[in-house]
Amino acid sequence: MTSTNPQQQTTTLPSALMDTEPSPAIPRTRLACLDMAGTLVADDGLVLQAFRAALDAAGLEGEHLDKALRYALATMGQAKLAVFEHLLGKPSLAAAAVEAFDAMVGQAVESGRVSEITGAREALSELRSMDLGICLTTGFSPGLQATIIEHLGWGDLVDFSLAPGPGLRGRPYPDMVLAAMLRAQVDDVKEVGVVGDTASDLWSGSRAGAAVVAGVLTGSHGRRELEAAPHTHIINSIADFPALFSGEGL
Repeated sequence: MTSTNPQQQTTTLPSALMDTEPSPAIPRTRLACLDMAGTLVADDGLVLQAFRAALDAAGLEGEHLDKALRYALATMGQAKLAVFEHLLGKPSLAAAAVEAFDAMVGQAVESGRVSEITGAREALSELRSMDLGICLTTGFSPGLQATIIEHLGWGDLVDFSLAPGPGLRGRPYPDMVLAAMLRAQVDDVKEVGVVGDTASDLWSGSRAGAAVVAGVLTGSHGRRELEAAPHTHIINSIADFPALFSGEGL
């Protein structure tokens, strides 16, 4: 699997020649940016449990812990380090909390608790058959993201993956979508499709200018939260995502 560093070697996709002809009204989608947990990877409450364990270890309890967990749920999809920094204040405490969070999710991976959502592998294969580039994005750390991708055996199904880090903000900022576009050498943001299970995913895709910004109903946020964020589609699951690019529509 390729590195999560957007500064490394680019993945080149077939590029439309620049000429004087006007662009089509709706450019063909050439890159799909897909969230992982709750979108491709089943989240049976593990992420929130990992937040609780990390915050417990940081000393939060009672009403303070409950308030922090409500914030964690509302900000699902965002960079975990940024969420912990907001909740704990000190960078050192936030870094320790990320380590505790990663350790719990990593143990769940090792025990076989982490699995793909029904239809995820088929959706990735179908997108690839359409000649779309595939980028997996996350709010997890790069190391945890790589562990999950390896565990699920998705290395041959994706072109590259991105996670928040120095110089690359997480959601709801547009950075990862724009970095994916640059990495894949896509010519137009309207050639990018984004899908995720949280409002932060949708804000990120919308702020980046993606033509398709789809929310799925298999993760942390329900229809009400997703519909309150800018989007083009709300779909039942990732299994419905490829149809948005095949002319079928939903």
